[in-house]
Amino acid sequence: MMPVTIKTLTFAALLQVGVFAFATGASAQVGPRGGPGAVMDIDEQPGLTAPDDDMAQLDPQFRHQPVYFRTTEKPGTIVIHTNERFLYLVQGDNRAMRYGIGVGRDGFQWSGLKTIERKAEWPDWTPPSEMIQRQPYLPRFMAGGPGNPMGARALYIGGTVYRIHGTNQPQTIGYAVSSGCFRLVNSEIIDLYSRVPVGTKVVVRQQAAL
Repeated sequence: MMPVTIKTLTFAALLQVGVFAFATGASAQVGPRGGPGAVMDIDEQPGLTAPDDDMAQLDPQFRHQPVYFRTTEKPGTIVIHTNERFLYLVQGDNRAMRYGIGVGRDGFQWSGLKTIERKAEWPDWTPPSEMIQRQPYLPRFMAGGPGNPMGARALYIGGTVYRIHGTNQPQTIGYAVSSGCFRLVNSEIIDLYSRVPVGTKVVVRQQAAL
């Protein structure tokens, strides 16, 4: 018969393995953060609030910063490179303010030219039908607030169901995670929101332009 001490240790070890496997499966990562193939398998978590310093969880490259950016777009235009995981706010003279973002999962990514039709602080959230199919436990509507997955601010892209919005999951920046929307940590979306008026042109590109 197996001694009680050994049985206890064996059970504890199995329990730890099970917990580890569950945690890993809940937020499995594929590819290096920020790379074209970087995917995070993680669900939305209604009620989760962002850490006080959400910027602390960002690699320095994903924090907003002025960068060289060659483009023919006019100052004030938003250019999103989904493969790079960056959003650029064009400032002119081949400069832009760059923000790290999370992008849509494969099958929900898109490209095109649109405009910002509406802005909202602490927006309400109505999960799209595609998201409900994958996560049927989600609420059909959730009022805005600190625990809302839409985060602190939202910029609504006209002619689509997509938005540029905040997130309470800063670890997702640099990965493909959401259903087509573009997410920034709350402190970053607040900064972008203050710089972008309604009517701003939005250019979404799947591949980086040379």
